Amino acid sequence: MPLIEVRGLKTYFYTEDGIVRAVDGVDYVIEQEKTLGVVGESGCGKSVTALSIMGLVQIPPGKIEDGEILFHRDGKVMDLTKLNPKGREMRSIRGNEIAMIFQEPMTSLNPVYTIGNQIMEAIILHQNLNKKDAKIKAIEMLRAVGIPLPEQRVDEYPHQLSGGMRQRAMIAMAMSCNPSLLIADEPTTALDVTIQAQVLELMNALREEFHASIQFITHDLGVIAGMADDVVVMYLGRIVEASNVREVFHNPKHPYTQGLMNSIPSLAAEKQRLEPIKGVVPDPFEVPAGCGFEPRCPHAMEICKTKMPDLKEVAPGHTTACWLYE
Repeated sequence: MPLIEVRGLKTYFYTEDGIVRAVDGVDYVIEQEKTLGVVGESGCGKSVTALSIMGLVQIPPGKIEDGEILFHRDGKVMDLTKLNPKGREMRSIRGNEIAMIFQEPMTSLNPVYTIGNQIMEAIILHQNLNKKDAKIKAIEMLRAVGIPLPEQRVDEYPHQLSGGMRQRAMIAMAMSCNPSLLIADEPTTALDVTIQAQVLELMNALREEFHASIQFITHDLGVIAGMADDVVVMYLGRIVEASNVREVFHNPKHPYTQGLMNSIPSLAAEKQRLEPIKGVVPDPFEVPAGCGFEPRCPHAMEICKTKMPDLKEVAPGHTTACWLYE
């Protein structure tokens, strides 16, 4: 059963230099109690898609121009794009039923409030508990995410915790209201690999314990391999490939996905030299008329320069947007 359906989502930013089509017609589904991996280079629209779901796109300059974000709750379907981002209904969903973990906890946590106070704020707001019970719940959540001495840590400030501990505190805050969807925006980027593995293991355990879904945003395909059930690959505001994680890893169709795969170091491979994707992501103010990946694609054809390919099924449950399969 779907939990979130994103249909034809377009989120644009209107600036003095022109229009940035950060998300330009995106479709995907997050199933209940499943993890969807969203993969792509910086600037491809991954985070803006997540902020659109949360109702956190800054207006102006940002605006959801078109599309639907359908949230399935208690047998009812609600279009989140129709809600006022600052209204009571959206505030009751944000942080309570849909929570988000941001990339760098030091910039997301308030340095002048204790960790406990910041977790308690969400609990008091959404769970209708008094301050004493909210603190007990905050300590329980810190213990659940593996923070030692939670009775002591609850009264400490963000700067007194290590990077891994701060990220665990962010996860505790996000999971404190038992959300049905947890959006994780590159939550392990600033962590070393040992702590990264612990955080990923923790998120998987919490997903099973709370029966939640996860939208995991990253540029690290290795992380996706161990976390996700399904994968969408984004490039320049569009989805270029989507399928289950095994199909994408073992049978990538789009040249961009193939390029990402060839850029992953492997202990089993005989080759020592990696094959990077040539060039850079195009300027968002000067998007190519056809396929956005055409200037970097080793298989580019004439039609790629003038016409954007549609996302089409090339195998059961496997879609890609590429003229090679037309």
